[in-house]
This record gives sequence, C-alpha cells and structure tokens, in this order.
Amino acid sequence: MMLAHFLLGFAEGIGERASADVDDVARALVQGATQLESALDEPREGTILTVAREAGAAARRAAAEERDIVAFMHRLLREGEIALAHTPELMAVLKEAGVVDAGGKGFVRMIEGVVRFIDGDPILPVAAGSAGYTGEHAATVPAAHVEVAAERDFQYCTELLVRGEALPPANEVRQAMHAFGGSLVVAAVGDILKIHVHTDTPEAVFTYAARWGSVEKTKADDMRAQHRRLAHEAQRPVAVVTDSSADLPDSVLDRHGIALVPLQVTFGDRTFRDRLELKPDEFYRRLAASRDLPTTSQPAPGDFVRVFRDVLQEAEEVVAVLLSGGLSGTYQSAQAARRAAGLERVQLVDSGTASLGVGMLALRAAELAEAGWRANDIAGEIVRIRAQSGMFLTVDKYDNLLRSGRVTRGKAWLAGMLDVKPILSLDQQGKVIPVDRVRGRDNLVPRVLSLLERRLTPRPRGVRFGIAHAEAPEVAERLRTALVAAYRPRDCFVTLATGVLGTHVGHGAWAVFYQVEDGTPAHLDRGTV
Repeated sequence: MMLAHFLLGFAEGIGERASADVDDVARALVQGATQLESALDEPREGTILTVAREAGAAARRAAAEERDIVAFMHRLLREGEIALAHTPELMAVLKEAGVVDAGGKGFVRMIEGVVRFIDGDPILPVAAGSAGYTGEHAATVPAAHVEVAAERDFQYCTELLVRGEALPPANEVRQAMHAFGGSLVVAAVGDILKIHVHTDTPEAVFTYAARWGSVEKTKADDMRAQHRRLAHEAQRPVAVVTDSSADLPDSVLDRHGIALVPLQVTFGDRTFRDRLELKPDEFYRRLAASRDLPTTSQPAPGDFVRVFRDVLQEAEEVVAVLLSGGLSGTYQSAQAARRAAGLERVQLVDSGTASLGVGMLALRAAELAEAGWRANDIAGEIVRIRAQSGMFLTVDKYDNLLRSGRVTRGKAWLAGMLDVKPILSLDQQGKVIPVDRVRGRDNLVPRVLSLLERRLTPRPRGVRFGIAHAEAPEVAERLRTALVAAYRPRDCFVTLATGVLGTHVGHGAWAVFYQVEDGTPAHLDRGTV
C-alpha cells in the first residue's frame, strides 16, 4: 500500500508526458515521496518512506549534474542502496535484528529493475511450474483457490477494489460475501478494500459492494477457461482464527489477517451474530431498552467449518485461539467441527480466558505466524503464555451474575445493601472464581492495581494489557494511564466489550487482562526449531 501511494504521486508528477528527461523524473520521484508521506498517519523513519525520500533528494542532486538518463538512473540506484543501508540506524528493531527494512529493500529492487532493463536485461515471464505463474491472471489469483472453486463449480474468479471513508472491517465484509460464493480473500487498509471471491454472479458482487464506497476496479475471470494454466502459489504458512468474544479492535484483526467466528446474542425472538450483525454500541443501546436480559450461544460447528475452510485457502495451517471451555461451549463446537470435516491442519487452543484475554493470545499467535513459526509450535507457545497470564473482573450490579448462578440471591442482596463490589478472576479451568471484594466503587481501581502489582512482581520484561468495559470509559482510561506509567507495556488495549461479555456482566462492569510473554519459547524448550 505504501508503494502504491508512492507510484500514484510519481504518476501525477509525470502527468501526460510521452517521454521524460532527468528533471521530469527527479520531480516525479520527489512528488511520489511527498504523496507517500502525506498518506501516513504516523510516518516512521527507517522504512520505505525514508528510502523514497532519500531517493527523491538524490534524484534532485543527480539531475543537476547528470543529463544522461542512463547515468542518472545508475546514480539513483547507488544512492538508494546507501539510504537502505542506513535504515537500521533509524529503527531500533531493525538494528537489533541486524536487517534492513523490507519495504525499503523492495523500493531499491524496483529501481534496480529499471536500471537492469535500461542496461539490456530482458524482462522474462516466469515459467509455469516454478515459484510464480504465467499470464496476467496468475499475478493475482492463487491456483489453490481456483482448484477449490472448480470443485464447487463457481465459474468466475472475481476481484474488486472499493474506496471509501467508512469501510466495514474485513470480517464483516467476509461474512457478507459468503452469500455470493467461496474462496474469500479480503484485505482492508485505510480507505481501500480489496475483495477476491469465486462466484457465479460477479455483477451482483459489484452491486452489493457499492454500498460500502466507490467501486474503482473490477475483474471477473472465467476459471473454467484458465485454471488448467495456473500453478500452485506459495501460501502463507499459518493463519489465525479466533471467536467474536476476543474484543480486539477491527483494525488489529485486519492488520494481522485474524478471522472471526461469531457467537450469537439473542434479544427476545431476534438472534444476532456478535460483532457482525450486532456491534458493541448497538448491543448496549438494546440492553438499556430491553425488559429482559439477552442470552448468548456458541457458534454452530458449521460456522467453524466454513471459516476454517476459507482460511485454509490462503494458509497451509490454522491456529484457532478460542473462548475458555469453562465459560462457553465454543471450544467444544470447534472440536466437533474439526472432527466432522477432517480438518487435520487446524490446531485448536483453549485460551482459558475471555474477552481481551482471548484477543491478546490470538494476536501473539498471529505475530508468531508472521515470524515463520509453524502451527504446532505456535499452539505450544500460546499454552505457555496462557499459564502466566490472567485477569481481574468486577461488576457494578449483580443481576446478570444472579441469573448465571455465580452468586446466590441472598448474597447479592446483602452485597447490594452494603455496597460491596466483587473482584473476580479465572481458575486454571477457565471458570470464574472470587478473589477479593471492596466497599464502594471508588476503591475498586486501587485494589485491582494492588492485586496486579502482586501478580507482576518481579516486573516482566514483556507484558501486554487489555481493558474491556461495559460502558465504563472513565474507569478504563484511569486504568490505562496507570498501567502504561507503571509497566510500559507492549500494548494496552481499551475496548468496549462485545455483547458476549456484556450479557453476562452487565452495564458498568470492567475487566483488566494481563499477558506476560517472558521466558523460553515452548518449542525451544522442547529442543526443536
């Protein structure tokens, strides 16, 4: 996406010219770098941004001294390589790993390709059966997707690009597109949404997607005419799935390609798919207006089968990190789905927790997948981290806990009379247990911070926090400020809890989750790589 912004700026700089001299190219390079920087909310040095900007500055200098386009481009390549070599000095994580920025390297390789073409190197199509494909369609559509689509007898491999200011999250788009076909791949970045789907009705897909924004690019290729020519594309090794209780922001799910399986929330005679058909803010509006408390239920095995199969179209293996089996039948439903569909490449992990406890474990699994870990090793590491993580939860009213049988009516009445607030946690089986209680709402935050201090002494080097609340934003911000100041965590997520948690804890409840990632990774402890 960053390279695309650069190329847009470069194209605008070139304009309608049929040819360009060194001055034209230099100006266009500078405009490309400017376009890229203006597109970023938080520009970071040491990335492709730095290399593009330095290339633009080098082009200005070279244009003043070199009038020959060949010499100009050779000098631009040398300057780009120098800028790339300096990226580790600008970003600590690159320096620590002893590598240059991958995006910056890709930018320099692009310039190198131009130079090699000028020098006479031919541009050759990749031979069939090698790591790439031949043909225009082969650059964008995985062969594995085509093979599965042919089995389901979908005719068209359909792609489209939608641009809009208020695009839905990728998981919501994926759910909507299921009505049109299969083999879905959805990417949402900023104001751009890219969709790939196999369908018999591409025009219906284009029409439906127009509700989200401006449909700017479409393509529908007849797979029955093309699939024999396509070779197998290398898939990403491992993808991560979680359920809608995870409470991670949609932006984080989209960034790491984490797929959701929705639980269900029922108000009266209406049932909604959590997060997809019932957003958290809408849930709390309904909760305030409803005379009866809602109920929740786990996803059906068929829901898991569908998501697992979709994700296996783009990954070799799957790790699913799911809501505690001690709190819900979600994990058991996933097990039934895995058995029934024979999905041997799916690893299931019982998170032993809820809400952002699930979400942060799923996020860590996605990070390990991006680092090249295999599914079995990821599952083992998540189990290790799970054992040194935990949560504290408190509720403002006892109504929901009463209905769930967590407290007796007599205890709830007495606690309400005395303004006693419970502090709850989860045991090793992922079931709710009481750990403390305090008089008065104002004493809750100091007591929870004190309990955290005991759990996190000595201070961990790598810790994440999550704060989920049922419309208690002031308390959540107070906690976030205290946790960031005291622990300097890798992340401190604050989120409005979805209906799955809100149903059981009620308005005004909040929870703090901590995830400690210190220690020897599980697969290294077993002596494997």
